[in-house]
Amino acid sequence: MKRAWLTLAIWLVLLAGAGMLSGKLEEVRNNDPSAYLPASAESTQVEQARRAFAQGGQIPAIIVWEDKSVEEVRESFPRAEASGNVVRAVVPLEGGDLESLTAEVDRLRELAGPGAYVTGPAGQSADAIEVFGSIDLTLLIATSIVVIVVLLLTYRGPLLWLIPFFSAGAALVSAQAGAYLLARYADFTVSGQSGGILLVLVFGIATDYALLLVARYREELTRHENRVTAMTVAWKRAAPAIVASAATVVAALLCLLAADQSATRGLGPVCAAGVVCALVAMLTLLPALLVLVPRGVFWPRIPRYGTAETSAGIWTRIGTAVARRPRRTWIITTVVLAGMAATLSVITIGPLADADTYRGRPDSVIGAELLAKNFPATQDGSLVVIAPAGQAAQVKTALEADPGVTSVAEPVVAGPNALINGSVTDPETVERLREIPGAQVGGTVAEALDAERASEHDARLIIPLILVVIVIILGILLRAVVAPLLVIATVVLSFAATLGVSGLIFTHVFGFAATETGVPLLAFVFLVAVGVDYNIFLITRVREETAEHGTRKAALIALSATGGVITSAGVVLAATFAVLGVLPLVVLAEIGFIVAFGVLLDTFVVRSVLLTALTIDAGDRIWWPSRLGSKIVNDRHPLPSNSSAPAR
Repeated sequence: MKRAWLTLAIWLVLLAGAGMLSGKLEEVRNNDPSAYLPASAESTQVEQARRAFAQGGQIPAIIVWEDKSVEEVRESFPRAEASGNVVRAVVPLEGGDLESLTAEVDRLRELAGPGAYVTGPAGQSADAIEVFGSIDLTLLIATSIVVIVVLLLTYRGPLLWLIPFFSAGAALVSAQAGAYLLARYADFTVSGQSGGILLVLVFGIATDYALLLVARYREELTRHENRVTAMTVAWKRAAPAIVASAATVVAALLCLLAADQSATRGLGPVCAAGVVCALVAMLTLLPALLVLVPRGVFWPRIPRYGTAETSAGIWTRIGTAVARRPRRTWIITTVVLAGMAATLSVITIGPLADADTYRGRPDSVIGAELLAKNFPATQDGSLVVIAPAGQAAQVKTALEADPGVTSVAEPVVAGPNALINGSVTDPETVERLREIPGAQVGGTVAEALDAERASEHDARLIIPLILVVIVIILGILLRAVVAPLLVIATVVLSFAATLGVSGLIFTHVFGFAATETGVPLLAFVFLVAVGVDYNIFLITRVREETAEHGTRKAALIALSATGGVITSAGVVLAATFAVLGVLPLVVLAEIGFIVAFGVLLDTFVVRSVLLTALTIDAGDRIWWPSRLGSKIVNDRHPLPSNSSAPAR
């Protein structure tokens, strides 16, 4: 007990310091669109050069009025111009500090009056900053509600949920403090998007680990009268699977360090640090809190010493059904999942236009639509060109000659370089313009093009890297070759099926324009790395039971013993990621849906049916080259049709 009290005291001290650091996370966030691009991208270099113009760079804000007279508008904005029933005015704002744009744009909205829309690069940036600024509070409230509800349903009692919830909250505060330190001192990019993902990931995965440890502790309380002894045994049995799970997720996340995109590269270590915080909290703070409270915290289902806990009947019945025809079961399940994965050939994956990135219609989107209809030659930030001052005239002439360029402004010369603003219609035009001698081409269209190419590069590099890393970790954990390959194959098949089905739902149900280019990579990282967790929890229990019962019977015992807790864990993680859907950003909604759908598919189909059937069918061969379980004579014969898994 003294150790538990000491652990609690240490955590309280740590949380006091971590709380102050986590509160500073907003100070180091970077929501600049260039944060999502490689530093070497041409559009990134153009943006940096543009900001050097006019003492820190000016970003145009375009105010648009509908059904208002130009004379009335010119009282406040003398250079306003009209086209039909739409009036516009271009107001340059200082753009050296993008975070200050929100206040400037708000000032313009107040000055422009009701019915005005602020768009252009300044309006678009301000809307993005405003959305990201409200992410944390929205997610924290929604995620907390979801976790509390699921824990209450899982434990069916008024007290026990408080302990894992408090422990998960401590992990989150620690993770946010770590994110601040990484951004402040290690120069990793922390965006609003990565901050939101960190919150749901830590809350979800910490709760998962808590469910696993509490379930094992509950088992041991029926075998040991002393709570400390019961926790010691439970910790020793549960910790290896939890550590292996965390190591797998951390290793997969650190593979993102190889990404070209700054925000993606920063997301890896930030979320990896969050997983480590969740691991430490669940293996130190949670056990300490559990042993410090009496068994009555489990009320009304208090585990009594000497009373055997029975496994959930439904998972025993599922295991028995799978064991009757394991080969037919895994073949049919594989065919169904492969059919779902085949939809990948018809879904749309690509960059989203500015108007398609929001689930609603902010001012900048409405204003841009009005401009496109009434002022097709607006210099809207879609084209920004940097050229040597001596070649500015030639570059301007070449830009005007391209049919994809709808407007070109006069060059602005500052020192050795010239800045030319304009507008373009498509990425193909950007590719042509980049062939103009001396021209560096940026702007929103170029940024989207560079982001798409970077995402494709990152996916080709990182996905195979993650698969190799996970297989190696599983091989070390299971001391086998076949088992890791089967586990990773089932998870990859599950991901392909999930991505295909999700893509169809995005376009035909939710009305999204496409699955955004960078979403599959991020969804793969979280879904595959976290999806492997549940298979790790199952397969490590199979290995533990194999020495006594043989592989086939061990598979049924493991499914029966872990079915309930892993299902609860899957529901918790799916629910926490689904919370991303409450945000107005399409990218986060897509990531949340894919991970939630994939986790549920993995929990209810892949782990309980596919992997169990494969394990039963393979028998001892699953542990090759180890001979684990080969001495169990009964395991060499098929299970009888009325086989049932003994409870542990």
